[in-house]
Amino acid sequence: MEAAQKSYDEIVDLFARGTTPAKILAFHPSRESRERVRYLLARNKMEELTEAEAAELERFGELEHLMQLVKARAHLYTESAT
Repeated sequence: MEAAQKSYDEIVDLFARGTTPAKILAFHPSRESRERVRYLLARNKMEELTEAEAAELERFGELEHLMQLVKARAHLYTESAT
C-alpha cells in the first residue's frame, strides 16, 4: 500500500473507531508516512518528482491541512469542557 493511502487510512480509522478530542490531539502519522513525506519533499526541492509523486505529495498536504483543522477544533472542545 502506498504511504499516502496508508496515512489516509490511519486518519479514517481514527474516526471510524470512534474517538475523543484527546485522541485526536494525540494523533501523529506513522513513521513510514513521515519518512515518505520527507523523501517526497527532498525530491520536490531537487525538482525530481514524477507526476505520481507530485500527486502523492499533494494528497499528504491535504491530509495535513484536514488534521490541523480537526485538531484546532478538538482543542476548542477540550478547553470548553474544562
